[in-house]
Amino acid sequence: MAGPMLMSVFALALLLPVMYGRYRRRSGAPAAGLKTRRGRLIVMGMASVVLVGVLGGAAMAANGDKNGSNTGTQVSNLIQDTSKAPGQNDKPSADDVASQTEKNRTSINMTWLMLGGILVLFMQAGFALVETGFTRAKNAAHTMMMNMVIFALGVVGWFVCGYALMFGAADQSKILGLTPLGSPWHIGSWNVLAHSGFFLAGHAYDVSVLGFFFFQLVFMDATATIPTGAMAERWKFSSFCVWGLFASMLLYPIFGNWVWGGGWLSQLGTQGPKWGHGAVDFAGSGVVHAMGGVAAFWGAKILGPRIGKFDKDGNPRAIPGHHLPMALLGTFILLVGWMGFNGGSTFAGTDLRLTVVIVNTILASAFGCLSCMFIMWRLFGKPDPSMTANGLLAGLVAITAPCAFVAPWAAALIGTIAGGVVVVAVLWVERRAKVDDPVGAVAVHGANGLWGVLAVGLFADGSYGDGLNGVSGGVKGLFYGNAGQLFAQIADAVVLVVFCTVMTVIFFNILKRTIGMRSTEEAEIAGLDMPEMGALAYPDFLEAQGGVFRPIEAGSGLGDGEPVSAASLREEVGSR
Repeated sequence: MAGPMLMSVFALALLLPVMYGRYRRRSGAPAAGLKTRRGRLIVMGMASVVLVGVLGGAAMAANGDKNGSNTGTQVSNLIQDTSKAPGQNDKPSADDVASQTEKNRTSINMTWLMLGGILVLFMQAGFALVETGFTRAKNAAHTMMMNMVIFALGVVGWFVCGYALMFGAADQSKILGLTPLGSPWHIGSWNVLAHSGFFLAGHAYDVSVLGFFFFQLVFMDATATIPTGAMAERWKFSSFCVWGLFASMLLYPIFGNWVWGGGWLSQLGTQGPKWGHGAVDFAGSGVVHAMGGVAAFWGAKILGPRIGKFDKDGNPRAIPGHHLPMALLGTFILLVGWMGFNGGSTFAGTDLRLTVVIVNTILASAFGCLSCMFIMWRLFGKPDPSMTANGLLAGLVAITAPCAFVAPWAAALIGTIAGGVVVVAVLWVERRAKVDDPVGAVAVHGANGLWGVLAVGLFADGSYGDGLNGVSGGVKGLFYGNAGQLFAQIADAVVLVVFCTVMTVIFFNILKRTIGMRSTEEAEIAGLDMPEMGALAYPDFLEAQGGVFRPIEAGSGLGDGEPVSAASLREEVGSR
């Protein structure tokens, strides 16, 4: 009774000013505004009534669920007992409840998988900013274009055959409801390659398959992107396009199947030597990063260094990037995306180990950043910003494989070591191997990807991984009494380097001898933006480097038509 009465008073209070004003207008009296004592009293009285009404109404909200304990508990929303006629039983059976509970669990896992995949997809922006910032302004449009188009090329290759070769025989039925699309090819009892689900046709038209397809797609694209940084500023765009299809259709899926798709490296724990849990790589230090890093090394070596990178005695010269803030912003974007990269690799929002994974990832990144910074400070007298960023990325790469299997102290140590590894690897690649890598991709992804793979075999503490690759018990490394796991990780690293080396050396040499890999010398000196892209990233900034504008009818090649400088163009416009 009190509720309706209070609401009536509240409504009357809102109407009184209107009624009073209408009365005064009809009687011919002047309006009572805030300047009169009567007007102020009326306003204060109305405010008091409104305040009481609001508080009273809030107090009477008896149906509010303040702590969430009642929300979502209406069993009538569940699937009804289909064994009873309509109206006979309004409560679900135990089987109905069990079915809905399992569906909810799978839905939570799938939602977490999609969220992780979206975060990893955004890492593409991070890669683009890092690589473009670490290279010169005259190549910015070309570098950004490679980072965008590699995504599209990767999607096409993954759709055509990449997913089928890698995950056509994958079984994630316990987590995502994903059952194998077919049986793999095998030699004896060793699985060597899947071959089901081409073009996502047939049984692949399935919500679980498509969810897994998307999540694994963005991982593959990370691998394909890595060489674009190491080969930037001289890679012919048409040649790069062929690489994108090769990486997504053959290189990545074949090795990825051996570790993640039920292939023979993952079987080393149940067959043959029975080493630990077989090859273990939780989120891809090896499958994703080391593969990209090794490919980047051979691609950059076969492509050759940028003009002017080495003097006549073979000593390297520094070629600074044009935009350090851009590169550092890209590093932060990669850091955020890595939460999905590693955290999403649990495949399950119901797997609370994801908190350990994410915290370990953060720890390794921070310790890698500081370790690299202090080493550079000690060696060269300054805390180099670009190398400090690479130190942070090195920590992320190194922890990607062991993040679910190690304690926080081990994650910090793995990141600290990664910060040193990236410095040593950068100096070795440039000074010993004479490979020109503008962004340090080989050191960050290649060297630290391999370090991450080995770290699993050293620091895994047995607290996670029961049943992984068909082996009972948690994953344990050498420091926790299982040398076999270290042997499996060494085998994984060796096979990765050998396989990727053979495949990429053959591929890049064929490419070099057919359509060619490198842009012309003239185009490289002028910058690849206009010759390769037909557009400049910063036309106003490049004026000092000579002719940067061309007539439209001249085309985009350097030999087509006479270039027009920005200064002469302004003079011509001003004289009209």
